[in-house]
Amino acid sequence: MCKKKIIEDYYCDLNNLSGLLTNCVSSYRLLIGGASELNQITPATRHDVKKAIERVDKLGDIIDELLETMECYEIDYMNYCKIKANVMKCKLNRKFVLAQIEDELIIKRDNTPKTPPPK
Repeated sequence: MCKKKIIEDYYCDLNNLSGLLTNCVSSYRLLIGGASELNQITPATRHDVKKAIERVDKLGDIIDELLETMECYEIDYMNYCKIKANVMKCKLNRKFVLAQIEDELIIKRDNTPKTPPPK
């Protein structure tokens, strides 16, 4: 079971990276908009606009790094999922699955409250 925990942690890391990427991309878009607005303001100097663009570039580099890291995680996690699916396909017995579904339907039917017929 310890190995399953490792894969779950892997997925959790990938999910966290995805959230971080979402936040960074939102900030990136806001910084671009801010730099554009700053460029249109008359009292803003070229130096101010240049600094704003440098901030956008730095965040862009961080986003690129996140994407590279996520790509590694995604490939490994997708390989795990494919292997697991192939193993499940080999191990599943069609009759067993059908019997399990039928049992569930019987249990649900038996647990459904019976309403008296209308008078």
